[in-house]
Amino acid sequence: MSTTQKTLGHMFALFTIVVWGSCYVLTKNLLAAGYTAIQIIPLRMALAYVALLVMRPKFLRLPLKDELMFVLIGITGGSFYFFLQNTALTYTYAANVSIIVSLSPIFTVMLAQLFSRTNEKLGRFVYIGSLVAIAGVVLVVLNGSLNFHLSPLGDVLALAAAVAWAVYSILIKKYTERYDNFIVTRRVMLWAFLTAIPLMLLTDGMPDLTPLFTQPKVLLSWLFLAVFGNAVCFAIWNIAFQRLGVVVTNNYLYASPFVTLVVGWLLLDESISVMGIVGAVLITVGVFLTQKSETTD
Repeated sequence: MSTTQKTLGHMFALFTIVVWGSCYVLTKNLLAAGYTAIQIIPLRMALAYVALLVMRPKFLRLPLKDELMFVLIGITGGSFYFFLQNTALTYTYAANVSIIVSLSPIFTVMLAQLFSRTNEKLGRFVYIGSLVAIAGVVLVVLNGSLNFHLSPLGDVLALAAAVAWAVYSILIKKYTERYDNFIVTRRVMLWAFLTAIPLMLLTDGMPDLTPLFTQPKVLLSWLFLAVFGNAVCFAIWNIAFQRLGVVVTNNYLYASPFVTLVVGWLLLDESISVMGIVGAVLITVGVFLTQKSETTD
């Protein structure tokens, strides 16, 4: 693969992390409007599906085996992943969830070595960079506070979310190489939506859609989360998987807490401590080190 293609893959991954890091802040607008964390999942998935249909108005007939795999992909990277992550927040501290979910690149490394047919070969810099980046994530998430408490149920749910994302990452790569990437992403959004509906009905019930169309701030937040956070970014993240490999791409996830911290400072007037800045430097160094590894797709 050419250097230009790989560079574009890095740019896609970096853009996605900036958007995903911003999503945490904009989600607060929907929460403030009365939507629960679980209700937001199908709302995002449904609009993302429509957006992707507009972007690529074509349909794909899949063999039954592939369709069943897309159900699993939609669950692990969509409905169940967000359900586990959001539910974990009700049982444990946000700092715990942020740190534990940020471990998903580690699980991706493990699964890539065990199950990836492309046999991604990882150099020592992936492991060194991962450790440095994890240290940075911890500092960024704590952001001047040394309070980190264990809460077994919530922490286990967050750990399950990290594993679910790693499974999604391994499964999706094969299909982005086989089918049109935007259509693949749309199929994932469809199954994520369909499997999120039962979770929502069993927990918080149907949401009131009125605020989405009567409050501009809520509408813009919903549009950003669904169109950019889901439709666009899931699609170009999958392209990054193709060009960089799932391990190198997922290492960009380490930077997500810092992006959230900066956006919170810009939009919500939240503070950034010296600890957070040091953590950002460590994340940058860690991600840079992981890119030095020779990874074959």
